[in-house]
Amino acid sequence: MSAVNDTKFNYEVFLLTGIPGQGDIHLWISITFCLTYAISIAGNSFILFIIKTDLSLHEPMYMFLSMLAVTDLGLLIASIPTILGVFLFNSREISLNACLAQLFFIHSFTFIESSVLLLMAFDRFVAISNPLRYASILTLPRIAKMGLVCVLRGVAVILPLPIILKWFRYCRANVLSHSFCLHMEIMTLACADITVNNIYGLIITIITEGLDSLLIFLSYVMILKTVLSITSHKEFLRALNTCVSHFCAVLLFYTPEISLTLMHRFGKSSSPLLQIVLGYVYLLVPPLMNPVVYSVKSKHLRSRIIRVFVK
Repeated sequence: MSAVNDTKFNYEVFLLTGIPGQGDIHLWISITFCLTYAISIAGNSFILFIIKTDLSLHEPMYMFLSMLAVTDLGLLIASIPTILGVFLFNSREISLNACLAQLFFIHSFTFIESSVLLLMAFDRFVAISNPLRYASILTLPRIAKMGLVCVLRGVAVILPLPIILKWFRYCRANVLSHSFCLHMEIMTLACADITVNNIYGLIITIITEGLDSLLIFLSYVMILKTVLSITSHKEFLRALNTCVSHFCAVLLFYTPEISLTLMHRFGKSSSPLLQIVLGYVYLLVPPLMNPVVYSVKSKHLRSRIIRVFVK
């Protein structure tokens, strides 16, 4: 009898959730999501195309921007199948293996993006504090190695999580609160001791996103210290203006991501609807807004984009 019950309650399929109580407007929400995905993919792809084809943009700042665009495209591709599946076709079922694969890619790209934002902060610091050696410090081979380290770190720290989750039994429930899979939620559905997952997940969050955000903050402190020593008001504003795009990207990324992580771990009494909305903001808003912010604030990039359309 025990074996029968174990089989009965060992869920191998999870049910994704759209927005509870809003089923009658799921079609309209799906149209919004489709437009968001289309604009985000087109925007990031266009940024990559401009940087690749224009030799004058083969500079460190734009190399890091291309890394950010690739990471954003990865996040979009990882989340597209289930989100649009739920809202367009009411396809709510997802197998355990597919769910683990999705959470691996979503969390890996999230950690990689955090690393790329740190590299971009370092880029701005070098450009402002030591402009004469900027090109010699951030050479293309060195940038490529830094990008590879970001990818390896993101993959290495996340890889153990789906492997451990694969060996758990899931018998408490099979309904997820999002239309995509996240480690914090899958972990809580397991009928097993999740202490290792809980501690490890917290540790890697602290040593990746926590450390990255701290180093970004310190970079801006040093940038501000350097900028304040500039006597020319015009140069002062020009130096600050080069950091605005990156600062906006940092806020767009860390604000919803940290808020969602804290809610899943410590905010059990928080509004489920707020968690759901933050989940979509965390996945969709940075890839949508990053190309817009950089296109608006970067005069060099904006002129190249205008030149393409004017032709």
